[in-house]
Formats: sequence, structure tokens, C-alpha cells
Amino acid sequence: MAQYSVNDRMSEAHAMVSLVEQDHADQNDVAAAFAYSPRTVRRYQVRFAAGGLPALARTVGYPKDRRRLPESRDLSVNRLKAEGCSNRAIARRLGVSEKAVRKQLKRLGWREKTPEQATLPLAGGADPNLSAFRQTSSLDSDPGNRVLDRLLARAGLLDDAAPLFAPGKNIPRAGVLLAIPALIKTGVFDCAQSVFGDIGPAFYGLRTTVLTLLLMALLRIKRPEALKEHAPPDLGRLLGLDRAPEVKTLRRKLSTLAAFGRAVAFGRELARLRVAAHNEVMGFLYADGHVRVYHGKHAIVTAEANAGMARMLPPLLAEIRALVGERRTMRGA
Repeated sequence: MAQYSVNDRMSEAHAMVSLVEQDHADQNDVAAAFAYSPRTVRRYQVRFAAGGLPALARTVGYPKDRRRLPESRDLSVNRLKAEGCSNRAIARRLGVSEKAVRKQLKRLGWREKTPEQATLPLAGGADPNLSAFRQTSSLDSDPGNRVLDRLLARAGLLDDAAPLFAPGKNIPRAGVLLAIPALIKTGVFDCAQSVFGDIGPAFYGLRTTVLTLLLMALLRIKRPEALKEHAPPDLGRLLGLDRAPEVKTLRRKLSTLAAFGRAVAFGRELARLRVAAHNEVMGFLYADGHVRVYHGKHAIVTAEANAGMARMLPPLLAEIRALVGERRTMRGA
């Protein structure tokens, strides 16, 4: 069909176009035989139809082997990068694109130094309430790309992805991380682990799911559907992950937890922990037998109508005594 030098791009393109135009092969077959994409073959057809052979010789884009930055600027790029300038800042100062700076740094062998991950003091002897938040090892070194951990989770070898954090500036809502120590101190993660156990191999395991719900509450994200209004990578940085769980994922986790039927047990265990930790301030119980229609937003506990509130008190008091202990002084009015 055709003979040409291996370096003759125009003749190669003409051979591909001829094979397709003469119905010897379709675009996909030609692209596979010449190690190109079908889109490239179609582009050559359009060029040949518009301008003939000269159009096939035209190259598009910056010359492949030509440097965008002269060698004399290597020192400048190295110096600016060592001073902590971002690629965008260097490009702005040198009057080139950020892509040009990135390629030059790659040619120079520059590699970003990944800071060592700071670890919380969660080893032996630490507060027992912190046990459910203990970090596990991760095979990924890039906090923004957790491909290995996701692969392990899919293979059933990971129950929860360990948090990895990268340095950054102007991270949206990063202030919510100040609440993490207080959340750990409440024992909510330890309590969730003891009540629910685990939810099976997953990248977003039990700890991550509970933490996501807690941070959503602090950020006033009221429903899983509202996650659509926030960028998953931005929320993921708050969790120490590359992405936060999306709506369907979080709803699936909630369905899994609901299937256990242990919501009441979870609430009672949390109450027990808080009474044990703050025994001196857990002293007030208010019970009212009056009936009034309530239109507020807070959840309230109600019971079926009965002959008198006195009938409801014995089981209520028994539950309270089991929670606070018999030695507490109880007064009624």
C-alpha cells in the first residue's frame, strides 16, 4: 500500500487516511495497527480533506523536543522552588505557564519532600477513650491519592482507611479540626466500636463514618444529600482522606448501621460514659405529665396516654437507678 521512512509523519498519516478512505479498514483497526487513537485518525482525515498532503505535515502544539525554558533559568527555578515558591508563583515571575515550570522541575529531578506524618499520642498508656481513634498503617505515601488503600479495601483486606494529612494553605473549614480532641474525649468512637463492632471491609469504615457524621453536624450539614454542595476532596482533607464519602456511600453506611438495630444501645452507652465522666453534674431529671402540642424541631420522648403519671414513674425510676446508681440522692416534686 505504501512505503515511507519511519520518521516521515506526513506519509504515515497519508497511509492511515488512505486505508480508511479506500475501505480497507475502519478507523479503530487502523488506529490499533499504527498505535494511535481513533481520534487521531479522524483528525488526519479532516486535515487531508481540508488541505491535502501539506495539511498532514502540519504539527500542532509546542515542539516536542524543544525546551520551554532555557537552561540559564534552571538555577532560578531551583532557587525559587527551594525558597518555597509554588509552581504557579514561579511561572508568574518567569512569564511562562505553570505546566512549563512543572516539566522543567521534572527534568531537573526535583521532588517534593513529603513531611513525616504527625501521629497522635495513642500508644499504650494513653487515654482509653482514644483507642477507637488509633491510626493504622497505610501503604499510600501521597495523602491526595489513596489508590493502594482503596485496592486493599476492595480486596477485603482493609476495615478502615488510616488518616493521612498533607500540608496546605487556605483549606476550607479546617478550623473544625480543633474539635477532634474534644470528640475523642467523649468516647464516641470507642462506644461505636463496642456497640456496632465493625461494618465489614471498607475504605470508609466505622470510625470514618462516625467522624464524617460528627463533622457534618459541626459544619451544619444537616443531611447526606447536602454533601452535593461541597467538594469531596475539600471535605476529604478534613478526614485525612483523598475524598469524603459521597451521598450514596454515606446513606449506604447509615443503612448498614440501622440494620444492627442498636441505636438505643448506642445512646445508652454514651449516656453511661458521660455519667461516669461527669457524675457531679448529672443531677437533674424533669418529668412532666402535662400534655401540650409541640411544634418545635427537637426530638422529645412521649408515652401513650394513661390514667396518671404515677404509673409511668416506677419503670422510669428503675432505668434511672440502673444508669446513675442507687447511691445517688433522688428528690421528687
